[in-house]
Amino acid sequence: MVLSNTASSGSESDLSIHSTFASRYVRTSLPRFKMPQESIPKEAAYQIINDELMLDGNPRLNLASFVTTWMEPECDKLIMASINKNYVDMDEYPVTTELQNRCVNMIAHLFNAPLGDSDTVGTVGSSEAIMLAGLAFKRTWQNRRKAEGKPHDKPNIVTGANVQVCWEKFARYFEVELKEVKLSEGYYVMDPQKAVDLVDENTICVAAILGSTLNGEFEDVKRLNDLLIEKNKETGWDTPIHVDAASGGFIAPFIYPELEWDFRLPLVKSINVSGHKYGLVYAGIGWVIWRNKEDLPEELIFHINYLGADQPTFTLNFSKGSSQIIAQYYQLIRLGYEGYKHVMENCRDNMLVLKEGLQKTGRFEIVSKDNGVPLVAFTLKDHTHYNEFQISDSLALRVDSAGIQHAPKYSARDRGPCSH
Repeated sequence: MVLSNTASSGSESDLSIHSTFASRYVRTSLPRFKMPQESIPKEAAYQIINDELMLDGNPRLNLASFVTTWMEPECDKLIMASINKNYVDMDEYPVTTELQNRCVNMIAHLFNAPLGDSDTVGTVGSSEAIMLAGLAFKRTWQNRRKAEGKPHDKPNIVTGANVQVCWEKFARYFEVELKEVKLSEGYYVMDPQKAVDLVDENTICVAAILGSTLNGEFEDVKRLNDLLIEKNKETGWDTPIHVDAASGGFIAPFIYPELEWDFRLPLVKSINVSGHKYGLVYAGIGWVIWRNKEDLPEELIFHINYLGADQPTFTLNFSKGSSQIIAQYYQLIRLGYEGYKHVMENCRDNMLVLKEGLQKTGRFEIVSKDNGVPLVAFTLKDHTHYNEFQISDSLALRVDSAGIQHAPKYSARDRGPCSH
């Protein structure tokens, strides 16, 4: 973002915003990088900004995102009605707090958390959720090492090289060594055996991904759990597992209920999930769930009272809008288990249709799995003429130059991640 009042080209168009309406308020161009000296009517401000935003892409046609871009009009109304509520003020908005508590209980049940023992925090997204989970693991490990009289200044975390960038951020921001399992040709997720081989006495946890960013594949959390149990027995360590279920957390329970990846596995101590991906809510909501309350160290929880009653808080942010929490509750009760199952099945069916079409061309090699996130990851068999990025650019240019917007072939209710 440019914050200066000059631009590299030095042209007038770089410095100001021009409009072509007859109103005297928009006959004079507005400065682009400085506040204007005078006010303008609300109608003029709206028109200027609305016209500029027309050059943005249409979110419903965004095929390069996992984030939900459509919700029912009734939910949009609820969002707009609560957009001015600051969720952190729980004493002022007790009903919103109650809805949040219902959401966390529903999600905890979905992940087979022990009844009455688990703890959950709503977050801005999975990135914040991962930061909080990582901090809890680091502090738990440090407390244990201190109690044993052992060094506690060199924590590390084991992941696959396919993890999302937020794991690298966590490691760098909070000074934890990131030990990555290298990927191999044809195997684009973390190998459980190689991960366990990297574990040592300084490992705060092993992070498994339920839905790899690279190809949507679910990592084998069950095998990782079993191998790690054996290593813990041999070494006397207590290395736990965190599951990054940002994408897969709202997929696996509905279409792969027999898959063991969650709190049914004893070493899984925490799970994060993105409500704004396959949770079917607009961007800005995530959840992190701990198996037991003791897995979240008490010293990380702050108690504040300057907003009224005593309020415990464990977040990187303070103020936070209530809209996405209310939207998540709407989706959970509106769709229910049956509705989520149907949406995820439709997503999977769309994925299979796309996969079949690509295979019929004979030009592509599919590198994604059918039993992961419902997406198709592919590579070209022949790179002598063009590569995948050029194909992507050509598809985008076709839509832009022709001005044609093709409607996705699925029902309105499914236009969450299905449209991406």
